[in-house]
Amino acid sequence: MPSLSLSLSLPPPLNNTNNSEFRRAISTLHLAREPHDLLKSCIRSRNFALGKLLHRKLTESQLTLDSPLLNSLITLYSKSGQWQQALSIFQSMDPSMRDLVSWTAMISCFANHRMHRHSLSTFIQLLRTTDFYPNEFSFTASLRSCSNAEFFSTGLAVFGFVLKTGYLDADVCVGCALIDMFVKGSDDLGSAFKVFEKISERNVVTWNLMITRFVQFSHNGDAIHLFFSMVESGFGPDRFTLSSVLSACAELDLLAFGKQLHSWGVKSGMGLDVFFGSSLVDMYAKCGADGSVEDARKVFDRMPERNVVSWTAIIAAYVQGGLEQEAIGLFCEMIWGYVVPNCFTFASTLKACANLPEFGLGKQLHSQAIKLGVSAVNCVGNGLVNMYARSGRMECARKCFDILLEKNLILYDTAVDRNAKNLDPKDDIFNLETEGTGNGVNAFTYGSLLSAAACIGTISKGEQIHARVLKSGFGNNLCINNALISMYSKCGNEAAALRAFSDMKDRNVISWTSIISGFAKHGFATKALELFCEMLEAGVKPNGVTYIAVLSACSHVGLIDEAWKHFASMRSDHDIVPRMEHYACMVDLLGRSGLLSEAIEFINSMPFRADALIWRTFLGSCRIHHNSKFGEHAAKKVLELEPHDPAAYILLSNLYAAEGRWDDVAAIRKSMKLRKLTKEAGCSWIEVENQVHKFHVGDTSHPKAQKIYDKLDELTFKIRNLGYVPNTDSVLHDVEEELKEQFLFQHSEKIAVAFALISTRKPKPIRIFKNLRVCGDCHMAIKYISVVTGREIVVRDANRFHHIKDGKCSCNDYW
Repeated sequence: MPSLSLSLSLPPPLNNTNNSEFRRAISTLHLAREPHDLLKSCIRSRNFALGKLLHRKLTESQLTLDSPLLNSLITLYSKSGQWQQALSIFQSMDPSMRDLVSWTAMISCFANHRMHRHSLSTFIQLLRTTDFYPNEFSFTASLRSCSNAEFFSTGLAVFGFVLKTGYLDADVCVGCALIDMFVKGSDDLGSAFKVFEKISERNVVTWNLMITRFVQFSHNGDAIHLFFSMVESGFGPDRFTLSSVLSACAELDLLAFGKQLHSWGVKSGMGLDVFFGSSLVDMYAKCGADGSVEDARKVFDRMPERNVVSWTAIIAAYVQGGLEQEAIGLFCEMIWGYVVPNCFTFASTLKACANLPEFGLGKQLHSQAIKLGVSAVNCVGNGLVNMYARSGRMECARKCFDILLEKNLILYDTAVDRNAKNLDPKDDIFNLETEGTGNGVNAFTYGSLLSAAACIGTISKGEQIHARVLKSGFGNNLCINNALISMYSKCGNEAAALRAFSDMKDRNVISWTSIISGFAKHGFATKALELFCEMLEAGVKPNGVTYIAVLSACSHVGLIDEAWKHFASMRSDHDIVPRMEHYACMVDLLGRSGLLSEAIEFINSMPFRADALIWRTFLGSCRIHHNSKFGEHAAKKVLELEPHDPAAYILLSNLYAAEGRWDDVAAIRKSMKLRKLTKEAGCSWIEVENQVHKFHVGDTSHPKAQKIYDKLDELTFKIRNLGYVPNTDSVLHDVEEELKEQFLFQHSEKIAVAFALISTRKPKPIRIFKNLRVCGDCHMAIKYISVVTGREIVVRDANRFHHIKDGKCSCNDYW
């Protein structure tokens, strides 16, 4: 694997002959003749440096500048990112020189810089202190500043003003700004669509905006229907239209329709367009049979020009297809091609790193993200939290989460408090000296924070974020509610997840899939299958991910006949082609049930070659049922596909150890050492009073270590009297039985439980998290501990949840 320690600097831009000629024209300019046209040319061409040079020449000439010229200078500095200079020019103008264009330019300037309070303050000053009546540009700029939860109520007042003036029917830009205000300010897609229907003179931009907003809110079917209406109305789709509709196809798995759009785009001359091509890559990747990236790669390879979007799309395709090494190789190739990755590129590549044993790659990627200043961006920070949590480095995961939390909520609170304390109703824009934060928390921010909280299992932080969601008026946001279901499920509180689901006014396939998956992972298969039936009765069409959740539910509790029924119904009832993950669920079910021969026959009957996931799943079943013959075959298959996968070596070693084949165990460990492969260290952690406490095997580093081990001794005595007998088969070392028993009571999950018992009180459930699977002896011991302590103990391991209460587990010991 190539190193990621690469220079990200881009090659210097080529000299522009036109620029030099333009500079000479300015240097010899007779300033009394047409400076307006030159300045406007600088703005149109975004040649801000030349525009500033012209401004300097005008200042040196000591000529009196008129309003049109000063207005253009405000626009120049606004678009070049220097809002202070734009404001300075506006303030220097005599009030009599400020016309409607001047005011509108300043409103737009603040809106463009996300200084929404300043923008609206300027709009109010226009109404209160002048005789000018706002035009379509004034309304559009002010409405853009209301496209957030904080100023949405102000936007409704502006909306009323717009209705009175008639600009909604007459001006497309005002209509588009209103659509965005309803969508971004209150997630009110219904009102946004009503505005769209009111616009009498629609153009392609208007249609594109509404289609895009439908897609962003997962109303993909509505987006496609609107696309058909657009075509029927005589509007020809452009690259933005097709890209949005392709995204809808990708989410609905409409490969055939996606191919038709591909053909349409090629016939319309968009075949070489990088924007259109990137959307095609994404569509083919998400609709590819069994996760294949073949079609996506063909489109990518044929693209004559590639930008960061197209590179990100193909990297995400490989990650989705389980080809993490190839995804990282593409990331390196992208950098070598002098394409600077964006936050979404990092998010996808971090996901690849999280699935690989080579942790060094993730650290290098984190370093690159810091260098480029994107490590605290929500999707990147979320990816970092997930990567560190998956590798068991909970301290690093928590630090990354705290950075996200501070950036998005704590700093924003500080800014809001500061603004509230300093706010004076008499203040106007001429007294504003500091730039607005622009850090308003939106739905995407809350979704990212909830996802990050789920990764590290911090339910207290998740509950705090939930409270903030409700206070901020996002309680009905579909995406946030879906994230809440996932967060509560992954943090071990399935009852809270169900409450969040039940309280939702609107639900989509993601909502149903999240709650079904949650109950499946918690071992409540009956409830998961009941919810699946309710989903079908509600008329919501399941997707491939839904069926993974359903089959997993069957697998966790051994419902073989039920699983076969659902596996068959995928294609027959919903036209969903089973992918590798669905076959893996069936292999897992058959293997866990002890039907190893049937599992092998099923693997051999698959319509495509089984990947490492299938064989690794089967190998795990061979270990459970002590079948070394099938186990050796499965391990060989895994290593053929992924020769550097330590999991196959470890599972086979554990299988040999359970059979007492210590020479074979030694040979495998030697082979791993030669290949520099290491076993991931097991660890468990628990959150108590907003602090995460992490434990390793035999850990004595905790400040309360003595009390923890005293509690363990007490528990050992009590559960032995209740009938507990240590299962030394779980100790995979060739040592004496007595020493094996000592090893068992040093396992990290037992230490975490003991710590929880001395740190928490009834009736609060104990929630333990482990990065690997909980061992059989710990599972049995915790069941006994739940009896002697009367506590409910929830353990989340690498595969699923175990709800243990009164000596019984939700998995019914089928795990």
